[in-house]
Amino acid sequence: MKIRQITLAPGQRLTEALLDRSGGIDAAIEQTAADIIADVRQRGDAALLEYTSRFDGADLDDIRVSKAEIDAAFAAVDQKLVDALQSCADRIEDFHRRQVQQSWYATPRNGVMVGQQISPIDRVGIYVPGGRADYPSTVLMNVIPAVVADVPEIVVVVPPGSDGTIVPSTLVACALTGVREIYKVGGAQAIAALAYGTESIPAVDKITGPGNAYVAAAKKLVQGTVGIDMIAGPSEVLVLADDSANPRYIAIDLMAQAEHDPLAACYLVTTDDALPAKVETQLKLLLARSPRAEITAASLRDNGVVLICENVEDAVAATNFIAAEHLEILTRDPHGLLGQIKNAGAIFLGSWTPESVGDYSAGPNHTLPTEGTARFSSPLRVDDFVKVSSVLSYTAEALQAEADDVCTVADAEQLWAHAEAVRLRMADLTDGSAEDGD
Repeated sequence: MKIRQITLAPGQRLTEALLDRSGGIDAAIEQTAADIIADVRQRGDAALLEYTSRFDGADLDDIRVSKAEIDAAFAAVDQKLVDALQSCADRIEDFHRRQVQQSWYATPRNGVMVGQQISPIDRVGIYVPGGRADYPSTVLMNVIPAVVADVPEIVVVVPPGSDGTIVPSTLVACALTGVREIYKVGGAQAIAALAYGTESIPAVDKITGPGNAYVAAAKKLVQGTVGIDMIAGPSEVLVLADDSANPRYIAIDLMAQAEHDPLAACYLVTTDDALPAKVETQLKLLLARSPRAEITAASLRDNGVVLICENVEDAVAATNFIAAEHLEILTRDPHGLLGQIKNAGAIFLGSWTPESVGDYSAGPNHTLPTEGTARFSSPLRVDDFVKVSSVLSYTAEALQAEADDVCTVADAEQLWAHAEAVRLRMADLTDGSAEDGD
């Protein structure tokens, strides 16, 4: 296994050509997702059951998870895991409660009231990967900010295993967050059901949660009919390190992302030209112990990049250019570099802050922008589950004070009715035909 190595000359900037980052959704996958969406819209539950049988190997009569199944999940899960999930949930809730916005109203001018009203989205759908996989943390990270936002209806969809069941810890996580509406359906067909509704699954207003390429394509296609959180690509981590960094920590933290998926991207940006070889040595030692060595090695081989930079300024510039989902800063003074980082989904400072704590227990959301979209996107947060309405109220006198400005701009834009809506009111005010305050 050999990570691709790039050495930047003094003053040279990283470019997409050097990075060789593909991105985007394959056209064939998008077409397949579009066909599935159209079929679900036409045939509803019948299509869901057919696709669940074809893709998941599960022949179901009822796609909704029963209360008995949820109760059985608690009996099947070790109490230590239940307690750990509850502890993580408490920390996640504490963090997200700090994000809550309040409605506000102000009177900036005499007779004028303006404001901002915050309202929760009515119904939200959470996609959780499933089948053979088990991601209770995805439940916590997506459901809890919706709960904090006071979303009244939260529904979870999870692809079942071939035996028609959901992994117990996923059901436990749903129960701990208060979700009881859970459906055994995954893939593009689940996204279609959430967006358009079927006989069993009422449509939602927004969809969040990660999935495979078909799920990402489906979310892209239904965006506009419903809101979505983001179109997430493969997971990625960037370690920014100097010669003080521990090569073993770097190696295992790169592997922690690489073990997700052969498509996961791993970056090491360093000012120490001796560090990559040390990390490579540690990777070989650690891979020999990994039960997911094949996936991890494929990710590092195909999507691992080492950048050696002349100085810390160039290293920071490269880091901001990559705009990674997860950024670990393993330098002598990581907090001193924090202010220079502009593009990253989540920033982990220092040797004792591995990306793993962000995935589970720290509190900040682990649903993060990928593939460079941290240049303009943010982690999933409470704001993703609310709507903001502007509020305006004028008295007659207040409108009179601003009437000339409104009419002047409306006339300049040749929007007659805009101006006339004000002039009619001013005329009524002048001749006394309007009631004061109307």
